[in-house]
Amino acid sequence: MSKNVCEELLSILQDAGVRQIFGVTGDALNPFLDAIRRQDQVRWIGVRHEETAAYAAAAQSQLDGGFGVCAGTVGPGALHLLNGLYNAKKEGSAVLAITGQVPRSEAGTGFFQEVDLRKVFDDVCVYQASVESPEQMPRIAQLAIQAALAHRGVARLEIPSDVAPLRVPGNSMRHEIFSPHSEVLPSATDLEAAAAILDAASKVTIFSGSGCRGARDELVALAKKLNAPIVHALKGADVVPHDHPNWVGLTGLIGTKAGYRAVEDCDALLLVGTDFPYRPFYPTGVPIVQVDLCAENLGKRCAVTCGLLGHARPTLEALGACVAQKSDSSHLEAAQKRKAKWEAGHDARFSLESKHRPLHPQVVAACVSRMAADDAIFSVDVGECTVWAARHIRLREGQRMIGSFNHGSLGAGFPTALGAQALDPKRQVIALCGDGGFGMSLQDLVTATRFGWPLNVVVFNNSTLGFVKMEMEATGYPEFGDATDLQNPDFAMWAVACGGLGFSVHEPSELEPALAEALASPLPCVIDCFVDPQELTMPPKIEPAAAWGFSISKLKEVLGYLGHE
Repeated sequence: MSKNVCEELLSILQDAGVRQIFGVTGDALNPFLDAIRRQDQVRWIGVRHEETAAYAAAAQSQLDGGFGVCAGTVGPGALHLLNGLYNAKKEGSAVLAITGQVPRSEAGTGFFQEVDLRKVFDDVCVYQASVESPEQMPRIAQLAIQAALAHRGVARLEIPSDVAPLRVPGNSMRHEIFSPHSEVLPSATDLEAAAAILDAASKVTIFSGSGCRGARDELVALAKKLNAPIVHALKGADVVPHDHPNWVGLTGLIGTKAGYRAVEDCDALLLVGTDFPYRPFYPTGVPIVQVDLCAENLGKRCAVTCGLLGHARPTLEALGACVAQKSDSSHLEAAQKRKAKWEAGHDARFSLESKHRPLHPQVVAACVSRMAADDAIFSVDVGECTVWAARHIRLREGQRMIGSFNHGSLGAGFPTALGAQALDPKRQVIALCGDGGFGMSLQDLVTATRFGWPLNVVVFNNSTLGFVKMEMEATGYPEFGDATDLQNPDFAMWAVACGGLGFSVHEPSELEPALAEALASPLPCVIDCFVDPQELTMPPKIEPAAAWGFSISKLKEVLGYLGHE
């Protein structure tokens, strides 16, 4: 007997290696859920909000290089997927989104929950199609998956409720999903031009991004040959272990002085696999060589001297064969000394012996870093917790760090961790969230409990939208507590109410025992850490305008208080 549309789609997903689908079911998706019910290869992960489903699917693609799947039903159900799918787009995750639609006979009539989803999803998708007849299967499902994989983006399949149960006629269009494995290499002429620039420089710095994942050996080999410090963008934080002698840290607004100075002081910069957007943190007046797989990225952020179109691994390997060995290591050594000084200063100031109350958030991040497993996955939310993670989580080989680093969506940390934990329930996953971000998605803690996932959530609880507050002050706006202050529930009690464990940490002496118990527990755990809301996330370079704005904002606050006396 032939399969119906939903059974055929599920069969294609099975053959493509899909094991989990995240979503919230209803009306148009019910035939799809019935197909899942009658097999045991693909598991339906029912979540409490579709946005969680999209974040989780994107996280799985980030981690295993394949594609994740999420689903939402007609109208509002599909729309709830959008923000998580934008995160997938911006982070380069391959995701298939399955959405329902009203019956074809009602299309265009303003039917209950009818939304023109093609128009709404046009910007976020690399491919989308509506299954208007069973004859279109399996072809458009295969096209959607291949488009998502080829472009590392979002593809959407829309299934009207009256099409889902229809039978698919036998045809010869069914084939395996083809995923691109070819590597692009720049021409010999371009490689020689880049090598000439690097050979002529005495102080080369390598600026790497997530595009270097899978090219670690080639990146490190070239850095050693050039005696070059390796600086990274946030998304590429886990490419090179942080104890490697050539690694010196992060640059940018949330970077370190060592990372910033390594870029600022070089006389040639090699950009590899990064689309780092902050132009003030690029050097001026020095030649820049850029390696990127996307031609449109070459020269997009800075004045590039030589652009190399290609994958990082073969390009770095070929470039390594072209450049001469540098004997002068003074540039690298200067960067290493700054890194060591930075780390020693922070270790001394932000230890568990600190008398500072409330807790320094840096103390929390550093303790998590020390106690995490060697293969831990850190899922980082957006806000001040991003700064603490970027500066104080010292990633070891085998560890990963993921998050909404390009889309920058508050509330992404926990649902991203949920997808990571679902992918491998035995691997340690730690979500690093602010209280504002966790408050946006905490309803799905019950999902972790339901499926028995030992997910750990560390909350940096300062009762404020701290990064927003800092941004306001840096641009001269006074603090407005009604907008940035938070009234939080007891997150530890919330964890217990959801069937997990909860810990409230007020003192440094409480931190290690709480983390130890949480990391050893088979239950989902929340470690609610009460940290200092006045802690400043100082950038490695302070512009005069920001310093002036901060001063003005504080003056306005004082004048405002005086006006109320």
